[in-house]
Amino acid sequence: MPDTARTLRAADGAGLAYRLWRPGPPRQVLVLLHGLASNMTRWSEFVARTTLRDSWDLLRVDLRGQGLSVHRGRIGMAEWCGDLAAILDAEGYARAVVAGHCLGANIAVEFAARYPGRTSGLVLIEPMLREGLTGSMRQIARLRPLFGPAVWLIRALNALGIHRRRLQPLDLEELDRETRAAISAGGREDALLEWYASPWLDLRTTPSGAYLQALIAVGGRLPDLSAIRTPVLALLSTGSTFSDPMITERLLARFPDCQVVRLDARHWIPTEQPDAMRRAIEDWCGGATSRGRASVKTR
Repeated sequence: MPDTARTLRAADGAGLAYRLWRPGPPRQVLVLLHGLASNMTRWSEFVARTTLRDSWDLLRVDLRGQGLSVHRGRIGMAEWCGDLAAILDAEGYARAVVAGHCLGANIAVEFAARYPGRTSGLVLIEPMLREGLTGSMRQIARLRPLFGPAVWLIRALNALGIHRRRLQPLDLEELDRETRAAISAGGREDALLEWYASPWLDLRTTPSGAYLQALIAVGGRLPDLSAIRTPVLALLSTGSTFSDPMITERLLARFPDCQVVRLDARHWIPTEQPDAMRRAIEDWCGGATSRGRASVKTR
């Protein structure tokens, strides 16, 4: 089968899990990074349905500390970006278009800043830009200094062998399908989507230390966007519950080459607008040589 599960041992010993759709020799590759307390199943539906399968390789990663890449040590932007570079090296890719949702979008930006020669494009789905955060995410950003001592304590306990032995698996393709069916049957959309932001669900599926370190990362500042020369596609929710879409769009204008597409969603674009998201990414990837500057679309 061209879609295969793979693993890589990082230089520091961390185990990294990922899946690669590659029917033959390496082609241009689209990397797919999930969000906070998520995993690579976030992209299962996309990989199964996208027309990019015909001309692109598709690489989806379980970020260090999440999904099958269980890790209870140090986690942050440096580790995530280094892990991605190592996976690209292992699979023979010199450059990649890097896509990400939420935290994954922030990691994509950080990767482009750290590895500009390896980044041929960015697809940012609901990026969490610190200046545009609202609601609970804004409070989390303010509380970041308090998370450090808690992370230190949890990592010390983990080093002594004190940690949960079993984490609950999370299949986001199945959860998305069930959520859409419940909404279609008349369920309250707001209440059903809020489950995706539940800390209780997050902590069932993610080691506590990894979860807190991801929260620290998602509330941090990103590199200077104006210095990132690669083309960018940004997909923004019109009704985001975690960031102000107008402020976020204004901040994204710092990219020298950025196309913004607005979608009717609250934050979980892959759940709420999977077809519109897929078409936007396909159109943008298909027009790699003729992308416009700072254009805006609404769907």
